[in-house]
Amino acid sequence: MSAEAPELQARLAARLAGQDGQGLKGIDMTRAPELIDDKEVFRGPIFVINQQQVAMFRRDGSKETIDRQLIRHAPCVVMLVHDCAADAYLLTREYRVGAQAYVFGLPAGFIGSGESPVMAVLRELREETGLVPGPEGARGSESHLNPEDGWIDAAPDVYSSLGMSDELGHIMVLHLRRWHQGPTDFDPGEHIESTWVSWQELCGAGVTDAKAMVAIQHEAIRRLKEH
Repeated sequence: MSAEAPELQARLAARLAGQDGQGLKGIDMTRAPELIDDKEVFRGPIFVINQQQVAMFRRDGSKETIDRQLIRHAPCVVMLVHDCAADAYLLTREYRVGAQAYVFGLPAGFIGSGESPVMAVLRELREETGLVPGPEGARGSESHLNPEDGWIDAAPDVYSSLGMSDELGHIMVLHLRRWHQGPTDFDPGEHIESTWVSWQELCGAGVTDAKAMVAIQHEAIRRLKEH
């Protein structure tokens, strides 16, 4: 979010206030909603589902109570990896349960406890693809990308599905000047293929994950500006 965004959002909120055609029965969106009840109804290895009751305040002072289900999910990272010298991009393929198929995409993963988004990006890059920034033999930093090895262009953070989940995606483009290939370290049941492709091949590969598309579109804007 840009530094100017909060001021713009405040102006837009003031412009929208009361513009729902419901008069005093409409919701007063200048008042924060109130969480009345929050119960865990399912816990799995990847996410938790909570049943919530939320009170929203009308402009006449009364309340409207709504029921919602919230999928609680760890924040994640998605990275588009660019080999600067070859002007090539890293494309992956793996099974995704949402699509019930093997699909093309980008390296991605959860942010672990105590990790920053950049730390998670560098770890997932090593684990899923074996790529290590830096010359052959270098271990590479676990917390940052050394300037001589490349730089990170951060795209906007996005929620995967605001209507049902709190998963926040941190999206980045890694421009690598130097890198070498190391071993992968897949999680149990994780099988990922990866290959370098041209920009044209990346755009035509049929990537459909929303967060990956944000990364690709972010890079498309950079390429347009440069060329």
